Amino acid sequence: MTRPSAPTFRLGTILRRRCPRCGEGSIFHAPLAMNEECPVCHLHYGRGEPGYFTGAMYFSYALAIPLIALLTLIENLFLPGWSLLRLVGLATAICVPLIPWIWQYSRVIWIHFDQYFDPE
Repeated sequence: MTRPSAPTFRLGTILRRRCPRCGEGSIFHAPLAMNEECPVCHLHYGRGEPGYFTGAMYFSYALAIPLIALLTLIENLFLPGWSLLRLVGLATAICVPLIPWIWQYSRVIWIHFDQYFDPE
């Protein structure tokens, strides 16, 4: 397989959780288990640096906070008598089952972001 000249930074590739270089290899082989490298083009996802995925926390925050805010606004429409603290607490409780999804996509976005600006 020939390596493309520029990384593929496409929304579809991110949504399907695929490799930023080839767009074919899966980043995850189980819901909470990442592949060390792309099974197709052998791009090493972690770059071998300790703390590499620390930047993914920013993307996790960017995904979770707007989701909680949106849920709080929607709840306020259906539960107008509730206090803001109760509404935010309920929205947070609704988001807890989404933590694995947010974790996966924050890592995928971080890998794509990193490969886009500093291709390996």
